[in-house]
Amino acid sequence: MIFVYFLIAGIITVYASIKMSEYADVISEKTAMGGMMVGTLLLAGATSLPEVSTSFSAAAIGNADIAVGNMIGSNLFNLFILGAFDFLLRKRRILDRASRDNIYTSLLGILLTILVMLALWLRIDTQILGVGLDALIIAATYIIGMVAINKLPSLDPVAEAAAAEEEEPDNPSAGLSAKGAIIRFIIAALVILGAGTALSITGDQIAIITGIGSSFIGSFLIAAATSLPEAIAVFVALRLNNVNMAVGAILGSNIFNMIILALSDPVYRDGNLIAAATPGATMIIATGVLVMSLLALYLLARKNSASVMTYAVPSFIIIIIYFAASYMNFTY
Repeated sequence: MIFVYFLIAGIITVYASIKMSEYADVISEKTAMGGMMVGTLLLAGATSLPEVSTSFSAAAIGNADIAVGNMIGSNLFNLFILGAFDFLLRKRRILDRASRDNIYTSLLGILLTILVMLALWLRIDTQILGVGLDALIIAATYIIGMVAINKLPSLDPVAEAAAAEEEEPDNPSAGLSAKGAIIRFIIAALVILGAGTALSITGDQIAIITGIGSSFIGSFLIAAATSLPEAIAVFVALRLNNVNMAVGAILGSNIFNMIILALSDPVYRDGNLIAAATPGATMIIATGVLVMSLLALYLLARKNSASVMTYAVPSFIIIIIYFAASYMNFTY
């Protein structure tokens, strides 16, 4: 029955994510926030709620591999989502149309990934007021980075205006007011939070029943399941032709996941959370995230490609890296 409960939690997550993405699109249209800001802040934070629940729950029960593997694995899966949609819809050149302001978010995500990799390698035991020094550094970098992003000049001031002029398909929730969309967005986010808790608990039990191992379960199965909201959010945003919301949701979720990892540290009672995780398998996934992040940054920063084929090459490489990292993690 545990597999059935896991499946039910996943289905609930998918449905709530579809509705939440529709509400987010309404918010981006009817408030001062554009698609990128809604994606990077609201949608990224809300779709990361399953990761919040999963990592906090795993840290509380002393399972560092699931707590850390889930966060890093979710980032790997998020980038796979971005690469897969960009490759499948290569004729639409999604990342060519996205605002170059997403480069700032991408750079912050790369920096945070490097800090996590250093923490896994150095295995710092130092704590300040019961919180690991590595977690504090990651949290401080996130806060400083987000403040800097909000103050840096726009790299693409006309992108939002151009995106707003594009014709959008009908949104089933388009008739809602901004206030109504915000209320429903919050309700859907809470539903996703509850489903994320169920995914965490059942995933930990699946790891025990199957004997596969918490590191692989955390980095692959639970990470993919808790990343369902991001996948659905991107799908719905692209269906509604809101490219900036789609890209912002993925990149924003990845940096938000890193602060969740830092905030989970005080819940873990057996030392520093990141230092307690299995270093080898987790480092494989983190390396995959770093390489895929660099490719995503290239996709955002490059000029228009000469052909659809050359445009799609980096996205195809991202897909290959995802499966290669997952296989190496499973066989480690």
